[in-house]
Amino acid sequence: MVKPLATVLDMELERARRVAELVPDPELPMVTIGELGMVRGVHRTQEGLRVELTPTYSGCPATEFIHQNVEQALTEAGISAAAVFVRSPAWTTDWITDEGRRKLRAAGIAPPVRAAGDNLPVLQLFEERVVPCPLCDSTETERISEHGSTPCKALYRCTACKEPFDHFKCH
Repeated sequence: MVKPLATVLDMELERARRVAELVPDPELPMVTIGELGMVRGVHRTQEGLRVELTPTYSGCPATEFIHQNVEQALTEAGISAAAVFVRSPAWTTDWITDEGRRKLRAAGIAPPVRAAGDNLPVLQLFEERVVPCPLCDSTETERISEHGSTPCKALYRCTACKEPFDHFKCH
């Protein structure tokens, strides 16, 4: 039985999405750009397939690496497509998948809390949310530095287990 052309084209778009979503983030290699919610869509244009990506923030120094890695992965999979960055709507940490959050936590990085429904306490000063420790789950933590090992992370310390940890802070 021959599949309708529309079904074949849909399968091609889905395959390109899956390939792009499996590309690891260069600064957080324990998660993929798909788990971070950076793959916004795959479309067919007059020029061919277009994979749309949204950077975690506009000044991210890894965007060029991500662009190159996505196009390389597509080429290696036999898919002719262009990867492009779109900045609207702006990326939000709410787009990180549950699996991405689990992997960040397993790597000792506190994933960002969701914008709605996280039920974590908020500090009165500047409405700063409490960041739970990814190692012991304590909410007795303090920010040591707004700047961590990469621009998208802040450095925290847990006052319960005394361990330092990164917090993925991009919004």
